[in-house]
Amino acid sequence: MHVVDGALSNEVVIAGGVLAATGIGWGLRKMDMEKIPAAGMLTATFFVASLIHVPIGPSSVHLIMNGLAGLLLGWMAFPALFVGLLLQAIFFGYGGITVLGVNTVAIALPAVVMHYICRNGVKSTQKKVAVLWAAVAGGGAIFTTALVVTLALALTGEEFIPAAKLVVLAHIPVILIEGFLCGSAVALIHRVKPELLRDTPSADGSPVHA
Repeated sequence: MHVVDGALSNEVVIAGGVLAATGIGWGLRKMDMEKIPAAGMLTATFFVASLIHVPIGPSSVHLIMNGLAGLLLGWMAFPALFVGLLLQAIFFGYGGITVLGVNTVAIALPAVVMHYICRNGVKSTQKKVAVLWAAVAGGGAIFTTALVVTLALALTGEEFIPAAKLVVLAHIPVILIEGFLCGSAVALIHRVKPELLRDTPSADGSPVHA
């Protein structure tokens, strides 16, 4: 979901920029060269999935697929999703340049959180277990993204609190859809290229094998 230019206070915009730069830098430091093709694919997936969006006050509702990005990329989700957001801001005016940091944190941080919560379950050799955890990651990432956007709006001013609540409610259908899509994607990967799930980067950037 994109927060638009001018919707947030300078303090929130600056904090978002600092956090985003930190996440991007850490993601680049932990970059696994073998994951670059997957990163490009997931950047493109995010770019296309979020093109169709519905404006909700100072934000918008659309598919993101950041849960899947987090599962497969770990911290690399930060630079991957940043690129997608930057291209959307430049070519389509979605979100904006000044709020690029906040939007990056709102989308990439939940991806990393779901990576740590769900990666062990997704690496299970039992397909049903892996799919279930993937669905949790997909839906959980959207819910967490909505919470981050809500926090950014609430910190900007009390007048944004009603819009912040609306953002969370409006994303309930998206949570269910993304849970299904992420679970379906992992089911397919489990069948055709399971090594993508087995080699999810660990906290120090090294591959973790099941």
